[in-house]
Amino acid sequence: MIDDVKFLEYVVKALVSYPDDIKIKRTVDEMGVLMTLDVHPDDMGKVIGRSGNTAKAIRILLRVVGMKNNARINLRINEPAGVSGQSWQDRRGSAAPNGASNTSKTLDEAMEDLNLE
Repeated sequence: MIDDVKFLEYVVKALVSYPDDIKIKRTVDEMGVLMTLDVHPDDMGKVIGRSGNTAKAIRILLRVVGMKNNARINLRINEPAGVSGQSWQDRRGSAAPNGASNTSKTLDEAMEDLNLE
């Protein structure tokens, strides 16, 4: 049996600059397993990835781990405390390509736009 928490920790630690700041909370209810991830504010962009692709890939891998263990695993990435909207992206210096405007969304709104379900 693959330990889903250890798997998530291994993957995320390989991506971030502050691996000691990773916190994973695992809860089980009638909907399945919910894993909640907290990372250092400077690491949010690395975990989410461009257009949410890294977060989507991590979710897919967790679902595969869940299927092997007959469980439905969902991942929630918490927005760091004191950081809202795109301020974590602003600290990284990201800007929209070709002068396109960035619309400010919360992390949860951006993740809902991905339609991962």
